[in-house]
Amino acid sequence: MGIVLGVAGIASVAGCDRRPLSMGDVNAIVVTAAPDLWNPIGEQVLDALEGLVFTVRDEAAFRVSYQDPADEVWLRLRLLKQQLVIGTASDPWVAAAVDASEGPVEAPTIVQVPDLWSRGQLVTALVLPDGIDADAGREIVLGSVEELREIFDAQYREWVVARMFVTGPDAELAETLRGEHGFSLLVPEVYEYTLSDPVHIFRNDNPNPADLIRQFSVSWRSAVPEEVTDEYLLDWRAQVVADHYDFPQVVNRDRWMADPEEVGGRQAYTVRAIWENPPGEFPAAGPFITRTVTCPQQQRIYLIDAWLYAPGVDKFEYMIQLDEIMNSFECGGN
Repeated sequence: MGIVLGVAGIASVAGCDRRPLSMGDVNAIVVTAAPDLWNPIGEQVLDALEGLVFTVRDEAAFRVSYQDPADEVWLRLRLLKQQLVIGTASDPWVAAAVDASEGPVEAPTIVQVPDLWSRGQLVTALVLPDGIDADAGREIVLGSVEELREIFDAQYREWVVARMFVTGPDAELAETLRGEHGFSLLVPEVYEYTLSDPVHIFRNDNPNPADLIRQFSVSWRSAVPEEVTDEYLLDWRAQVVADHYDFPQVVNRDRWMADPEEVGGRQAYTVRAIWENPPGEFPAAGPFITRTVTCPQQQRIYLIDAWLYAPGVDKFEYMIQLDEIMNSFECGGN
C-alpha cells in the first residue's frame, strides 16, 4: 500500500554568517542514509531520482550520489548545495533538519530546510518514524521516491526560469509584437530580435556563439490545413531554416517525439527531435522543438521553432528554458 507524504513548508534557519557558502550544482544531489537501510534499494532510488530527459541523448536530469554518514568525507560533502537525508529524527544527519524546521514534524513526512550547513543550500529530509525496522523503512523510501523526484524537478525548473529571466522579461517587445503582428512571445531582455520578413527571429548567443546558442523563430500561414502531420510541420521548418537561418540543419529521424496537444486552449502539434549539420560540414548538432498553433480567429496557423546549440554540456537546463519561452506564445492582437 502506498504512503502519501506531506511536504512541510520550507523553514528558515536562524544561522550565523560563519557558515561557508555552499558549492556544487543545483541539479547534483547528495543522498545520506544508513547503509543497512540504503544498500538493498540504493540503485533503484538513484535511478528513479536521476530520471531521463530527451536532448541529443538520454540525459540524467539530476546527478545523484550516495554518501555513508559514518564516512569522514561526509562532513565536507554535506556542505554541497543539494542534500537529501533519509532516516529517523534520532539520526544525527536528519535531526539537524528536524530541529531547524518550523512546527512539529510527524513522521513519515518530508521537510525542507535552507542554509542548514552552508549558505545557499537546501536540505530535503525524508523523516521516518522512530523505531521503524529496516524493511518498513525501505518501503516508505521506495513509496516516496516519485514525490521526491517531483519536488526536485519542480524546484529546479523554478530555479532555471528565475535564472533565465535575471535580466528581466522583455514585456515591451511582447506587447509590440502583439499590437503590430498579432502574436506575442515573452523572452528575456538579453535576447536579440530581428524580423527576417516574414519570419521573426529571437536569439541569445551569449556569452559566445561557439559555445551556446538559443534561438526561436515565429512565422505563420493563412491557409490552415485540416490536419497537421509530421511531414507538414517539418517541411515548413525546413523552408524556414533554408531561407532564414545562418546554417543548414538536417533533421535526425532516428530520435524524435511527435504529439498533438492543446496549448492555451488552442490546437497544437509539437515535434521534438535533433538537428545536425549536413554531412561534410563542421560536425554540429543539438535538440530542437517545433510547434504549430492554430488560431482560427486570425485564420492563421503559426510555426514556433526553438533550437539549441550547446556542445559538450548537459542540456536539461536549456531545454527547460526553450519550453518556458515556447509556452509563453499567444496569438491574437490587441
